[in-house]
This record gives sequence, C-alpha cells and structure tokens, in this order.
Amino acid sequence: MNRIRYHPAPFLAFLTLLLLATATAAEPRHGIAMHGEPGYSEGFRHFRYVNPDAPKGGELKLAVVGSFDSTNPLTLLGQPAEGVREYVFESLMARAMDEPFSLYGLIAETIETADDRSWVEFRLRPQARFSDGHPLTADDVVFSLETLRDHGRPNHQYYYSKVVRVERPGPRTVRFVLDGGDREMPLILGLMPVIPKHHYEGRKFEATTLDAPLGSGPYIVDRIEPGRAIRYRRNPDYWGRDLAVIRGRFNFDVVRYDYYRDANAAFEAFKKGLYDFRSEGDPTRWSRGYNFAAVADGEVIREEFETGVPAPMSAFVFNTRRPLFVDARVRQALLHLFDFEWANKNLFHGLYERTQSFFHGSELSSHGRPADPRERTLLAPFAGAVPEDIMEGRYALPMSDGSGRDRSQRRRALDLMAEAGYLIRNGVAIDPDGRPVRFEIMVASREQERVALHFSRSLKAAGIGTSIRLVDSAQFQRRLQTYDFDMVPFTWYNSLSPGNEQAFYWGSQGRNTEGTRNYMGVAEPAIDAMIEAMLQADARPDFISAVRALDRLLMAGRYVIPLYHAPRQWTAYRSHLAHPETTSLYGYQLDTWWRVENR
Repeated sequence: MNRIRYHPAPFLAFLTLLLLATATAAEPRHGIAMHGEPGYSEGFRHFRYVNPDAPKGGELKLAVVGSFDSTNPLTLLGQPAEGVREYVFESLMARAMDEPFSLYGLIAETIETADDRSWVEFRLRPQARFSDGHPLTADDVVFSLETLRDHGRPNHQYYYSKVVRVERPGPRTVRFVLDGGDREMPLILGLMPVIPKHHYEGRKFEATTLDAPLGSGPYIVDRIEPGRAIRYRRNPDYWGRDLAVIRGRFNFDVVRYDYYRDANAAFEAFKKGLYDFRSEGDPTRWSRGYNFAAVADGEVIREEFETGVPAPMSAFVFNTRRPLFVDARVRQALLHLFDFEWANKNLFHGLYERTQSFFHGSELSSHGRPADPRERTLLAPFAGAVPEDIMEGRYALPMSDGSGRDRSQRRRALDLMAEAGYLIRNGVAIDPDGRPVRFEIMVASREQERVALHFSRSLKAAGIGTSIRLVDSAQFQRRLQTYDFDMVPFTWYNSLSPGNEQAFYWGSQGRNTEGTRNYMGVAEPAIDAMIEAMLQADARPDFISAVRALDRLLMAGRYVIPLYHAPRQWTAYRSHLAHPETTSLYGYQLDTWWRVENR
C-alpha cells in the first residue's frame, strides 16, 4: 500500500488561511445595520410604521419660508428647492426609521461587505429605471460617486474620497474598496444618491440650475415657479412601487411646496387653508395661535408626536479660544446665571424642557444613569476628567426658584468666579488683571436676541457686562466658520447612530481648523478617544457605552450653557389627511401619510 506523506507545517498554514478566509467571508444580504443585525428579516413586506394599504391619490400642499434659486440639492451653490432629494433622487438603500441605523435594499438588491468593512459591494436590481425609462446601471453608480466626490457638497467630498478603488465584477455589481478604519462607510455609501450619467455627464454639475432634475425616484418635477413654488407629480411608471421599502409610502399624486416671505405670512396662509400640514416650532404660537375657527370645528387637527431620538442640543456656546472662557470655573459660574425656569414660564409658556445631555431623551444619554463598567474602563486612562456626580448619573443643571433673581444661584456663581481669581469691585466683576469682565453675545434672529437679553440681565446683576450683537445670516455664518465670537447660540442635532460627524463637532483638530462645528474650541484627548471608541465599536452595547462616556466628558467640560427643547413634535394638519397608527422612532414621517377624500 502506498502511503501519502505530508509536511504538517504547510498544511497547518493552509488550514489557518482557509479558516481566516471563512471567518472574513461575506455574503450578499438584504440589509445592513450599523451594529448587530438588521431588524427586518429577508422577505419582509413593509415597514411597521406604514399603512401598506394606504390609498393613493390627492394632493399634499406644504409651505416653506424663504425662496429657492436651484433644483440641485447636491451642491453648495444656490438655495435648493424643497423635496428634490426626497422625491426625485434615490439612494442605493433605504433607511428604516424604526431602527437606530439600518438600511435595506432599494436600487441595490443586496449589499455585501467584509467583516472589517474594508470593502462593500452592491448588486443592483435589474428593474431599476430612471424616470425617462433609461436603465440604471453600475456606470450610473460609479458616475454618481465620482461626480459627488469631485463636485458635490463638502460632506460628499469628504466621505466619498475614502473610496480608494472601484471594481465592477458585473454590469449590475459595484464594489467600493475603502481606506479602512471607518465602519460607517458601507452605510454612508448605501445612502449615496444615484444620478443618471446619460443626463448629467458633460454638464457643470456644481452650477445652480432651474432645469427639472432627472432621477429614479417616485416623483417627477411637474412645475417650477422660481422662488415661489415647486410641484411634484407621482410617476405612474415608477419602477420601485412594489418594493418592501416603498410599500405604504409616497401616497399623494401631487406634492406642492409654496414659498412664503416669513413665518407669520406662512402661518396666516395655513389659517386660510392654503396648505395642509405644518410642523410648529414656536411655543407662543403653539400655546395661543391655534384658536381660529378651523381648529374649533375640527377642520384642523393639532397633534403631538413622541420620538425616541436625542433632543437637539441648543445652547449658548463658550468660545474657549477667548481668554475669559479658558477656565472651566468661569464657564460653570455663568451656567448658574442662566435662569431657565423664569424663561420657560415667561417666554415659552412652560412648554419647553431643559436639555440635560448632548443626547437627551435617548438611550445614548448619560443623564440619570450611572456609568457602566465599559464606560469606566474607557475613561480609566483619563482620571479626573469626569466628576463623580456625572459618573454616577446624579448631576443635573442648576435649577432656580423661577423669580428671575435667585440669590443662591448668583452666590454660587460669584464663589466660582472668586475661585478662578475674579472679584467684585464696586458692583463690577474684575478679572485677575484688574479689568472689568465683559463679552459679546452674537445672535442671528430676534428670538435668539430675546433669550440673550434675558441672560444678560442675570449677568448684569452679577457684575458681568455683555453686549448683544444682532447680525444678518451671512455675517453670522462667516463669523461662525472663523470662530470670530465670544459667545453664540447654536444647535447641534444628533441621531441614534452618531458617527464621523462627532469628530467634526468636538474633535481636537477643530480648535485650530476653521470650518468645523467645534465652535467651543474643545481639544481634549479624552474626547478624541471616546469618539474613536465609538467609531470602532462592533456591538451596540459597546457603542452605547462609548457615546455615554463622550456625553459625560462634554457635560463635565462645561463648554456650553444648555438651553431647552420641545418635548414632542408639534404638528397641525387639515382633517383630510391621515397617518399610520404606529409612529416611527424618528417621529412622524410625512411620506407615509395619505388623503382621505370623504372627510
């Protein structure tokens, strides 16, 4: 008998490579989640927050304050018309609005990615078509990436430049090879808008235009009145109308946006029945403005929607690049001087809640929660960066007696100023060099000015001088971009799946690099480390712990004076509109509503 002899070392090496290949092998999937598995299984029929049997038809009339001079929402130039991105241009995948961050096939039939997400491959649906009937192919996807990378908005240019190589294994397959280190990139590419090569090739893409855009979405542009209105008509030949991610959505035959010169004119138009739905952001109007006849007789319905997403962080921002705000004790002192309770009662009819966290109201918030073992491990190298009351979830923002002249809060503020070397002399706060303490609050609207004036009165009572400068929106943006301010109101919006944008918000590079949203000028290694831990997390629990640790560091740094938020979404709409019984995690989704003709 002949014996087969082998050398064990090469065989073991081969076996190891085989096992590694098996471990990292991917397979085409119907969906992808940022962490863990997507919530909907393969073959699902529709999203849970839609009515799959919603009737089609009718018109939805909406209002926008302002104007527009372009129908291209994918570049920085011009003010784009509302609705183009949502109704005309589609992405490779569609986002499920009842999950933190999961995508399911739209233009792409499947998605495939490596375990380390160093590449991602999309297989396109054979039936995908643009609204002119032209097939949507891999060439269109590659053209879209290259065009948006080279001529699109800054966020597109930043993200799509991370694609180091594009491969086309077949006419309906595109593989993007990535530069690594960013687990979010396959999902970001899944949300890339796809534009038709045969239509946009050879055009100056970044230029403003009022031509009707061409896409693969459920609507086509039916009419454009420059600066005044834009009208969309549902495409009866829309290729994707039977897909699970589309079923129960885009139910109106016509969607129209009318533009109004200001908020008051828009509200008066709603009262007259000139449009159908409005999202209300003014607490005074929500409290007192909806007492007209159409509300009383049921023609207009007022409804509040709950959400599970973080509340926006609206705040007065300290520019720590300024000498006055370098010392955290000074920043904390001023935090004690903002009287939210008085402002909420006298300015906002008691309708607002105080924002206690950069991720307030969501599972990502550290407020009211003690740090778990994972958080403590992440923060261990940065001993003392987070006070124990914040680590234990006991910390809350100072609460006044609501009188507008709370002596205890003022006393606490003056004590903190004294610890930092600031004294009161003849009723005026004096810095360690003997100069009066004074700074400017820059605002861009009368509403911001009103809140700043309230704050300045409390500051004056503590001997601190302020000036309030109201500037136009263009100047406000320029000074924001160059960090040319002492204090400014600003709002950051966070999702349930924060990612790369967090480095843009709080990363150390933003202290000395213009154009980021690190307006406070924070440069803390601990914050950079938590952002990195968040971006590298594979499992949702690890991700949540990293975000909560980041939240604790941001609150501990006293970089802002958190303001307030509406606890729910305030809406008003005509009674001929209806919506699904189930609300998404992100609140109402207008593309799931429909018209009821017999109302």
